[in-house]
Amino acid sequence: MEKIVIDTDVILDFFFDRKPFSDHASQILSLCELQKIQGFVTPVIISNIYYLLRKTAKHDKIIANLKELLTFVEVLEMDKNIIIQALNSPFKDFEDALQNYAAESNLDIKIIVTRNIKDFKSSTLGVITPENYLKLKDASI
Repeated sequence: MEKIVIDTDVILDFFFDRKPFSDHASQILSLCELQKIQGFVTPVIISNIYYLLRKTAKHDKIIANLKELLTFVEVLEMDKNIIIQALNSPFKDFEDALQNYAAESNLDIKIIVTRNIKDFKSSTLGVITPENYLKLKDASI
């Protein structure tokens, strides 16, 4: 099964129903739920999503949504080594660096799905938009 990292922006597109991006985000999360792909996030992603959703929703609702999300996506481990790699990296965005190195430490992950392609130009992984990832998946079926 293909393993991908799903960036914060994709999950926020889904939760905030940001059109037209939410349709692609929903499709990717559905692929995870149907176990056609294995999606990964990081603890930082979960924390950031909570923080941003908290501005518009109550704690209990957000916790329920995050628990539901975690029934079909996995969480990558992060340790001191990953943090040091991120601190020493050429990435301009520290959060993206953390996600990248957490993904790189899992040798089975080859792709990061994000709308912010330019933020991952230093990555050794494949970086693709949700829309293009879905087109690629359709072509391979």
